[in-house]
Amino acid sequence: MDISFQKSKVISGKTIEITGSKSESNRLLLLQALYPQLRINNISNSDDSQLMQKALTSSGEVIDIHHAGTAMRFLTAYFSIQQDREVVLTGSSRMKERPIQILVEALSTLGAKISYLENNGFPPLKIIGNSLTEKKVALKANVSSQYISALLLIAPQLKHGLELTLDGNITSVPYINMTLALLNEIGVETQFDNNSITVKPFRETLQNITLTVESDWSSASYWYSVIALSAVGTEVSLKSYKENSLQGDSILANTYREFGVETRFSDNTITLKKTNQPEDQTIINLDLSNAPDIAQTIAVTAFGLGLKCFMNGLHTLKIKETDRLVALKTELEKLGAKVNITDNSLRLLNDSEINSNITIETYNDHRMAMAFAPLALKVPLVIKDANVVSKSYPQFWDDIESVGFKIK
Repeated sequence: MDISFQKSKVISGKTIEITGSKSESNRLLLLQALYPQLRINNISNSDDSQLMQKALTSSGEVIDIHHAGTAMRFLTAYFSIQQDREVVLTGSSRMKERPIQILVEALSTLGAKISYLENNGFPPLKIIGNSLTEKKVALKANVSSQYISALLLIAPQLKHGLELTLDGNITSVPYINMTLALLNEIGVETQFDNNSITVKPFRETLQNITLTVESDWSSASYWYSVIALSAVGTEVSLKSYKENSLQGDSILANTYREFGVETRFSDNTITLKKTNQPEDQTIINLDLSNAPDIAQTIAVTAFGLGLKCFMNGLHTLKIKETDRLVALKTELEKLGAKVNITDNSLRLLNDSEINSNITIETYNDHRMAMAFAPLALKVPLVIKDANVVSKSYPQFWDDIESVGFKIK
């Protein structure tokens, strides 16, 4: 399905209810599989979380998680401790290009039995469940935090727990802290000092515990962009959010002040309001090591406002649903931008009008579709394969249309 936008204008004052965080949901779903007494409210309705639920409840010998990268990492760890069970864990053609060797080697060090069925270092994997008796393992600190979280989530079930050493500068720290905080909430004892993380064994039966997933800050990013690209005074409210969030992308509240957007917290609701127009010479300069998933949204916002934008800390974007740095450069340049990228950074040098009626390719990446949609406030455009948003935010197009976007 392709979507065609006419130039649009936002109806101010609407309230949007956003589904639970995919990141929190997938972590809690794995913990629920290990501790069935755990109850979860406001689980994400994203494709990724539905695939995670299906995989965790499947008794099949082949588990296909399609494009769900988080599920691939978390389930590799989960099935490695399911004793006397053998599974093949596979996914889409793109998933078979996304590296997993770092996690497999770490699990193997702990005693896991995992082998590659096609290309070394990549899915599909054959996993024979086993009792992991080793407790010490080391990882490079600048790898995807999902490798680290995968190990931490199964750590309470290991005979001796886990002592994880991270070598170098740690990236995506908020996602690691999220995992540790959720473990703490069910009673697991953890410690994170400098580059060392310890998780104590916890194989008890839980008392009935109910945890509520906060709504997804990554999904909120598109609404920040919508308000930033709107007239001064425009506002929208989003449910359900916490001021002291576990999610790294909650830096949006501070980041988007540079785009003239203020955030007000009240009763688990955030209200975003455009309070001023950034000056033309403003340069947005950000290190997104701890929140790389909002890079696409920020780049498009800056472009739509005619601002320069320099971002680094983006090395993990190359192994996402697509190479997001290359995809961003390609699509922004079609619209008239000047973009330079490295393996770790993006520089947007913006001194031209926005080209109209451009078709945006989404590369099977939900964030490409949603990041570019707010530009319809500036020019007509077309989003290819628009239903890809179901990966994280299935009702996105309905919500966008409800605030005044004109969709064909």
